[in-house]
Amino acid sequence: MTSTASSTDTRQDQAPQDQRPSWQQRLRRFGYQAGPRSDVRDRLVPPYVKPSPRLWQVIGVSGPFADRLTRWSGWGGPLLVTLFAGILRFYHLGSPKAVIFDETYYAKDAWALVHRGFEVNWDKNVNDVILANNGNVPVPTGAAYVVHPPVGKYVIGLGELMFGFNPFGWRFMTALLGTLSILILCRIGRRIFRSTFLGCLAGALMAVDGLAFVMARTSLLDGVLMFFVLAAFGCLVIDRDNTRAKLAAALPLGADGRARPDAYVAETTRFGWRPWRWLAGLMLGLAIGTKWNGLYVLAAFCVLTVLWDVGTRRVAGADRPYAAVLRRDLNLACLATVPVALATYVLSWLGWILSPANGKGGYYRNWATTPDGKDSSWSWLFPDWWRSLWHYEHEVYEFNIHLSSPHTYQSNPWSWLVTGRPVSYFYESPAPGKDGCPADAGEKCAREVLAIGTPLLWWVACFAILYVLWRWFFRRDWRAGAIACGIAAGYLPWFLYQDRTIFFFYTIVFVPFLCLAVTMLLGAIIGPPGSTDTRRVAGATGAGILVLLIAWNFIYFWPLYTGTAIPIDQWRSRMWLDTWV
Repeated sequence: MTSTASSTDTRQDQAPQDQRPSWQQRLRRFGYQAGPRSDVRDRLVPPYVKPSPRLWQVIGVSGPFADRLTRWSGWGGPLLVTLFAGILRFYHLGSPKAVIFDETYYAKDAWALVHRGFEVNWDKNVNDVILANNGNVPVPTGAAYVVHPPVGKYVIGLGELMFGFNPFGWRFMTALLGTLSILILCRIGRRIFRSTFLGCLAGALMAVDGLAFVMARTSLLDGVLMFFVLAAFGCLVIDRDNTRAKLAAALPLGADGRARPDAYVAETTRFGWRPWRWLAGLMLGLAIGTKWNGLYVLAAFCVLTVLWDVGTRRVAGADRPYAAVLRRDLNLACLATVPVALATYVLSWLGWILSPANGKGGYYRNWATTPDGKDSSWSWLFPDWWRSLWHYEHEVYEFNIHLSSPHTYQSNPWSWLVTGRPVSYFYESPAPGKDGCPADAGEKCAREVLAIGTPLLWWVACFAILYVLWRWFFRRDWRAGAIACGIAAGYLPWFLYQDRTIFFFYTIVFVPFLCLAVTMLLGAIIGPPGSTDTRRVAGATGAGILVLLIAWNFIYFWPLYTGTAIPIDQWRSRMWLDTWV
């Protein structure tokens, strides 16, 4: 009995090399190091990092008050970062008072959706009429052919209903969701890094990213898509924590009070209905209902959560974790994501479905009643609205995969991470003394809204991605794998469509994950808890300088993000690459 107990303790504390899996032994030559084995509960649900007592001593805060600050900081820190981001995003939100870039489609489509239930054809010169009359224009009745689902436009339409059919109204909801995304990212970062500081740092980096800033102040669909993707990821992270806590609580305790792996408990414990996973399915359905590339995110997140469940049961002691997940988790996991997401997508078309099917409703709404639709081999099985919607979706798919109309600001995904070809949403050349151009400018000014990420942040992100991949592959760090999954889901699918007309601002979907990657790199630079004072001071200094440079870079490019008039020489000095012009 004594010998068995001793053997078990050895496996839990620090397993000898010959007891470790062979893949660990092989990876040691590349830098892999297996961490010490501790209480399984701490491995399933790691504790949050607390500030060093020396920090409170330096700033003169007493023990009880320091404990309260630590508790409050979990929400207080993210809320302060969010407040800062919100002030930036809502400052002069209605400027430029113009219909910029693709607002010419989505602002008007949103207004039509909340009034008609489907998109309509507008007159070519209606933009000037809308701006001159503060949106007091009649809504046409003729249906328009559009190629994006309605959710994002409904979201934009909510702002228009509250604040009117004007630039502030159609940008309000994207600014609100862009601000809330900062809060969600702070909380996600806090959970996965187990550090309030690093969570707030991730949100602060996104708050000063130029692309995230511009997209939050522009009425486009991609910022809405990013919000739903990030919200779904956050729900899945919470679900992961909850299930691991439930399994940790079910494990047996040894005589020393420490939890021990148990194969039976690890393989038979059921996690229940997991409401956060159902909510994630809803968010993913809304993402797909905004733009179809949400489908790739759905597929990637489904694989990710299965691997998370496998890892959870393996840490708890399962001998066959994949088989356990297949028996206990997979069916309900699929039900909570894929069917919920698809049902949400179909329901998002309810306005179009309920529109008249006599030719006066949404585009293609009456297709099933036409000779082509009546001759369908499925007409006896599915209702008219379903067959009409299916035909519409097929036509949209054909359009999207064959879209190849040249555009001045189109770019290739190979150039995205280095911000090779940003997109100019708005440009004017006001004369001196007009539209904010200084009277002593000497020549015309430049007034531009340029959708470009904060360059230093993105260039650092290139190195951060390499670090994350190394951390995931050689250290088997689940956090790195999750961040890499988010980046890959939003980025890699575009390499399948390099002949299609695509743009840099599509990257907004994975900007939060880039910020998490940079945060993980900065955390490594600062150093892990327990490092020497010299190591932490040197690391914190280096990381702090890098963050300050990123913040300065955002301030430097502020005029290009907000459409502020600046002398043309100052504008040229900010065109660091020829491809930015």
